[in-house]
Amino acid sequence: MERPASDGLRPTPGGEAGRATNPAWWARGLLFENCNCRLLCHCHVSFTQPADEERCIGYWAIRIDEGAWGDVPLAGLHALVLGDSPQVMADGDWTQALYLDLRADAAQRPALEAILDGRAGGPWAKLGALVSRRLPTRWVAIRIEEDGRRKAFHVEGVNLVSEVEAVKAADKTGEVRLENCHNQIHGASQVLAFGTSRLDDNGFALATERTHALWSRFAWQGP
Repeated sequence: MERPASDGLRPTPGGEAGRATNPAWWARGLLFENCNCRLLCHCHVSFTQPADEERCIGYWAIRIDEGAWGDVPLAGLHALVLGDSPQVMADGDWTQALYLDLRADAAQRPALEAILDGRAGGPWAKLGALVSRRLPTRWVAIRIEEDGRRKAFHVEGVNLVSEVEAVKAADKTGEVRLENCHNQIHGASQVLAFGTSRLDDNGFALATERTHALWSRFAWQGP
């Protein structure tokens, strides 16, 4: 296996030449996650820190509120990224599966897939460099819900469902946050939560009950 680069992340496949044909793009929206670690997942703070289990298995759920791929609008699209990594995520050898919005049109589909598998540069390129096995992309109906302290998703016709709920703050009404926390894909202000998931599809199996979860408002751009 190729040795990780000095920052713990291997170079993106294709390099600059592989991204040169992609237009400038940007996206902003909601990003939430749940994995099989206890809160707070060590890997979230640093990919060089070991996860609680032998494998860190979880997802990122994405709702794009505004954005564009060149002249192609991306607002309103949903996506789900499933990941399975070794205990130390910086070691690479991840398995990844993309579940992308069935509503995306012919121009939006290649854009959404290229952004989330890292070929379009931007923050997902750093994660994409750690993926050694990509499962076939699936185009599905994804419903993402946001109700105050609770976020949830459901994939129609597939056994993929999850919800996360914010940790209760000292004032009983606010949110417990990580502030100014660096992460490749999350915003700097992140709300800590507990997540419950049932995922069983495409070789992924995950059943969590009030484990690590959080959400943020992301802002990405590339290439």
